[in-house]
Amino acid sequence: MSDKRVLVVCSARVLLFATFMTVAATIPLLTSEWGLSATAAGAIISSFTIGYAASLFGFAMIADRLGAKRMVVISAVAASVASIAFGFLARDWGTAMALYAVVGLAQGGLYTPLIMVFSDEIESSRLGTAMGRLISSTSVGYATSLGAAGLGAAIAGWQGAFVLTGLLPAVGAVVLIASLRPVENRIHPRPRETKLADELLRNRDTRLLFSGYVAHSWELLGMWAWMPAFLAAAFVFSGMEAVGASASGAYVSGGLHLFGAVAALTMGRLSDRVGRRPTLVALAGAGAVLSFGIGWLVHAPLALLVPLALAYAFVCIGDSPVLTTAISEVVRAGYRGAVLAWRGLAGFAAGAVAPLAVGAVFDGATLLWGSNVISWGLAFATLGVGGAIALFSALALRRRGGDAVTSP
Repeated sequence: MSDKRVLVVCSARVLLFATFMTVAATIPLLTSEWGLSATAAGAIISSFTIGYAASLFGFAMIADRLGAKRMVVISAVAASVASIAFGFLARDWGTAMALYAVVGLAQGGLYTPLIMVFSDEIESSRLGTAMGRLISSTSVGYATSLGAAGLGAAIAGWQGAFVLTGLLPAVGAVVLIASLRPVENRIHPRPRETKLADELLRNRDTRLLFSGYVAHSWELLGMWAWMPAFLAAAFVFSGMEAVGASASGAYVSGGLHLFGAVAALTMGRLSDRVGRRPTLVALAGAGAVLSFGIGWLVHAPLALLVPLALAYAFVCIGDSPVLTTAISEVVRAGYRGAVLAWRGLAGFAAGAVAPLAVGAVFDGATLLWGSNVISWGLAFATLGVGGAIALFSALALRRRGGDAVTSP
């Protein structure tokens, strides 16, 4: 697969993700015009998230049996139809809950099966770069979704946001399917002498990369969840009023997503040049240091804190394409979908628990010491545990001589 085709696939994926942030971007309008509580509005997003989690697992497991390309095409068509239905038919809490869940259920084939297609079609020396582009398109897709929802809302309220973001995935589906037309739908045989447990439990590299990914998910998703509040607190301590501080924290956090896209692009490419393991060690180590340290700097000057937050986002997202590339290289092709499915489920679970753990540590520290510095310091240090585990997993890869994880 050429670099040009990879870019087209990733661009199509950005459009297919247009509905990901639709509800999040329109919550103020929905709570007002639909008379929803914050809990009810959040439940709509949760319905999508649960559907998406199930979809990621299901599409990946089936891809081993029916072929990754076929799952990508099915998911793209389903996502476009579901998004159009959501855009035009979601008009109250009940219909939004049901239809947004269906959108989530349709989206899962646009991640893991595409990883499998890339692994089959792109040589190892270029695979990290391609994975970086794939994963960066996720961050760009989130930003595009927010922008499209904002534009639609400015034109025609929440209805405009729903319709505009609901139509864009159809364009993305057409582009994606056309770009993958020359690609073969590969179904890899599974050797009779091996089983899934052999790949998950007895393949040492797989275990280490699996645990590294789960720890990475804990750190990354916990950081995304709490960074807006942390930055808002820092803005307040710098003298800004609360409403402006909250908005400023959200804006900077939005910028972190785009910065994360740059990280995915560059670190995937770097791993092609210097190797998977050295890149993982450097990024996991830097992430652990920043997780253990940044919370204690909540009163630091913004000129120091904002660049540190950008660096934090960079290193936390930067190892995503490297971890994905490395595990796709060490797992037998016939089991790649299943291993990635279980990895995604475990990572998703860790990422779901991490924000709760950070909040619990923050509340407990506040109750015990009543200090903002201690509360934020210990809260983010909770995420540092994940960074430390990811670092240990990367360092342990040295004991294996596999080219896939030690050199491009």
